[in-house]
Amino acid sequence: MNAKTNDTTPALLLDNQLCFALYSANLALNKLYRQLLAPLNLTYPQYLVMLVLWEQDDITVSEIGERLFLDSATLTPLLKRLESAGLINRHRSRKDERQVVVTLSDAGSSLQQQAVGIPQAVGCAAKCDTATLAELKQQLELLRQQLQRA
Repeated sequence: MNAKTNDTTPALLLDNQLCFALYSANLALNKLYRQLLAPLNLTYPQYLVMLVLWEQDDITVSEIGERLFLDSATLTPLLKRLESAGLINRHRSRKDERQVVVTLSDAGSSLQQQAVGIPQAVGCAAKCDTATLAELKQQLELLRQQLQRA
């Protein structure tokens, strides 16, 4: 077997790819969240839904989807599992029967107290101060916005 010489241009080196840096950081972050969310019996996507509902309860499925950049085909199975776990309730809107409204159950509301330390645990694991994490978050949000416009 012949070993190929490394004649790859720098633009095509894996370690020079922004996408790979984001991808691998996301893998590490998801692994951390799996550990932190295990005691709450939540997956990371379910946690994101709960964050939205803890911020604003009694909202439509489409509003949750807008906040999380998810379509209803992706969101509906998540919501069904959260409802089966007794954390949320889904019902048709009284204003518009075509819309499904999601509300927190008592168990879903009380779960918020158990999740309070998760952001701090992520910050500690990242070994970053609050200002650094806030700046990184702002840069990533700007990147997302620019990519969405492209």
